[in-house]
Amino acid sequence: MKIVDLVYFNAGGGHRAAALALQKAIELQRRPWKVRLVNLTEVLDPGARLRRATGVDPEALYNTRLARGWTLGMGQELKLLQAVIRMAHDTLVRTLQQHWLRTEPDIVVSLIPNFNRALCESLAGALPGVPYATVMTDMADLPPHFWIEPGQAQHLVCGTERALAQARIAGFRDTDLSLTSGMVLHPSFHAPIRVERERELAALGLDPARPTGLVLFGGQGSLQIPRIARLLDGHQLILLCGHHATLAESLRRLRRSAPHATLGFTHEVSRFMALSDWFVGKPGPGSLSEAVQRGLPVITFSNTWTMPQERYNTRWVEERGVGTVVRSLKKLPAAVDAVLSDLAGYQARVRQIDNRAVFEVPDIVADLLLRAALTSGMPRGVLHPA
Repeated sequence: MKIVDLVYFNAGGGHRAAALALQKAIELQRRPWKVRLVNLTEVLDPGARLRRATGVDPEALYNTRLARGWTLGMGQELKLLQAVIRMAHDTLVRTLQQHWLRTEPDIVVSLIPNFNRALCESLAGALPGVPYATVMTDMADLPPHFWIEPGQAQHLVCGTERALAQARIAGFRDTDLSLTSGMVLHPSFHAPIRVERERELAALGLDPARPTGLVLFGGQGSLQIPRIARLLDGHQLILLCGHHATLAESLRRLRRSAPHATLGFTHEVSRFMALSDWFVGKPGPGSLSEAVQRGLPVITFSNTWTMPQERYNTRWVEERGVGTVVRSLKKLPAAVDAVLSDLAGYQARVRQIDNRAVFEVPDIVADLLLRAALTSGMPRGVLHPA
């Protein structure tokens, strides 16, 4: 049985979500593989020594900043982080080599940025011939040294034509590239979903006859949601606050002229999207792609607070005609009105996007395992399910 390691960390949540999504897809496809989720933070800092020494959990701090909207200046902080990673490169490689020698994967699939140089070099040094692949969970790269590392013996999986073009410019050969039909989403977003719209909306205290907007800012929530709820006072809304319990409690007490339903963290995001007609949220690659997958036109934001790695996503929304982008909250009501005035047109363009990435990536992994087996002369045996 082949061992497939999926590397993630918890900063932002999207990387872990992609790992879990691939794990589930591989299970559904009955691939004869053992899938292991590898938390890079735990590998590099076993026992959370950094957190104990400093009193700071970097991932938790990052997620708190997302929840509070403290994203200004993240571009400069990213450069600082990358400089620290470069200085620590040799130490990172040695630590990771020891990990690969202990665990002996048959393939390593990275779902994270910034650390791919160290991950790839360490695997090549410890286990020559074991393939390494990076699956980009952003719609585009933010060069240099974010997702795409030129000159490495690895396979790069891109979810957009833009990312593919960036990889070619960086010197990747077509044989080392794969283009999927979108971002990796949990298989639950691809499964048919039946909702009793009238009954379920009424159970939430909403009017089934009114168009319903879904407001979502990721698993950490956002302090932008109350402002959006007030600005869209005349629109019926479902407000998903993620892990931000205090925010959810305050929104439940909010008085508006139109009904709204407030929920905390839920595993039923796909279901609430199926109950909605349009989406408002940050331009994260996961949330935008989930909304589009469930047939929702999107309204999102692009301004100085937008994280650098998410700025291309707003261009993607406009280029594909699946929604609209606003520069400030003040322009949000007009944007919502514009989408609702042509809701059928937006929904038709959304339906044209057919994203099957979560089921395409296992095929790519299987092909890389086969290539590695043929190169090394190993038996082909269990590379594909019967």
